[in-house]
Amino acid sequence: MSILEMKVPSPGESISEVEIAEWMVEDGEYVEKDQTIAEVDSDKATLELPAEQSGTITLKAEVGDVVEVGQVVCLIDTSAEKPAGGSSEKSKNIEKPTTPNPGPVNTAPEQQKTYATGHPSVAAKKLMDENNVQVEYVEGTGKGGRITKQDILQLLASLPEEGNRKSEIRKLSMLRRKIASRLVTVKNETAMLTTFNEVDMKPIMDLRAKYKVEFKEKYGVGLGFMSFFTHACTIALNEFPTVNSMIDGDHMISYNFNDIGIAVSTPKGLMVPVLRNAEEMNLLQIESKIKELAIKARDGKISIEEITGGTFTITNGGVFGSMLSTPIINPPQSAILGMHNIVERPVAIDGKVEIRPIMYLALSYDHRIIDGKDSVGFLVKVKEVLENPEELVFGGNDPEKVLMNY
Repeated sequence: MSILEMKVPSPGESISEVEIAEWMVEDGEYVEKDQTIAEVDSDKATLELPAEQSGTITLKAEVGDVVEVGQVVCLIDTSAEKPAGGSSEKSKNIEKPTTPNPGPVNTAPEQQKTYATGHPSVAAKKLMDENNVQVEYVEGTGKGGRITKQDILQLLASLPEEGNRKSEIRKLSMLRRKIASRLVTVKNETAMLTTFNEVDMKPIMDLRAKYKVEFKEKYGVGLGFMSFFTHACTIALNEFPTVNSMIDGDHMISYNFNDIGIAVSTPKGLMVPVLRNAEEMNLLQIESKIKELAIKARDGKISIEEITGGTFTITNGGVFGSMLSTPIINPPQSAILGMHNIVERPVAIDGKVEIRPIMYLALSYDHRIIDGKDSVGFLVKVKEVLENPEELVFGGNDPEKVLMNY
């Protein structure tokens, strides 16, 4: 017998421990080399743990366990032969269809439909057994249609109750605990203040309406608002460098580059992928990079390096319908721009009242190093760029020639 000890690899320089978020295999199952056997949460991201060799696996940690980097979490018997049919008897039994009766779970008529069956994770299988939920009634959202614990929790939450009042206690993920800790730290240790302005979005919306179809057909990515806002921020950060600075004890660190973090909502919580040297990117490059990083973040494929080291952050609560908010600074940064929804409002244009698509902007900043003059000036500059895109985004050139010739 040849036993391989699988240890937790280091996800990043500053990470010393991770939490077992999900086992993708069962104890005693035969696994292939490079097969994903677990998902682990660090305080920055969710990472996949691949099998280092093929063989029969023995789990040494449970879902929810916090384990140190370098700790053994499972053993692989590399001398074990691959079972006939490509899977162990245990996994065959798990995948065996059960009767289509969900048992005591009260499923409303509109919810009584079956889905293509997926293999449940260990945590999901446990919940399914406890609540007598049958696999045919669950739509897996994990990789390859895999049924996750969250899928079962969402199904149970959607079912009608018959006079029963229930509550549930769930341990926060390591990522969520870290977010909570950071947010409290920001509130307690920074002199955070928020200033507001509004932007007439008609010029940007007119440009998008005119060129977005051709842009998408040519490049395969949409011409969204985020590229215009990112570009506008790089111009404003160049003019007001203190907004692109950080405080370190008695010193202020300023940067001559703009690493812009773009907040992305994921099933695991908020993540902020970073666009490196955004000041050197055109609109196409910005859109392409945002799309790439957002997909990685939502699929749990993003690396630690891709979500650390930003100098400024943009968050868009408008996609969820937010009209106005005070975004919280992403430490150790000193400022964050909040975008909101676009609403048609009556405004005065050249002495006349017109209906225009207006977005409220919010800039939260650390007043210890950023003065009100710079924070207000920054927002005014962003507003100026967005309301005059032909001149300040395209440099007075024909937008069509610029957009179609990247």
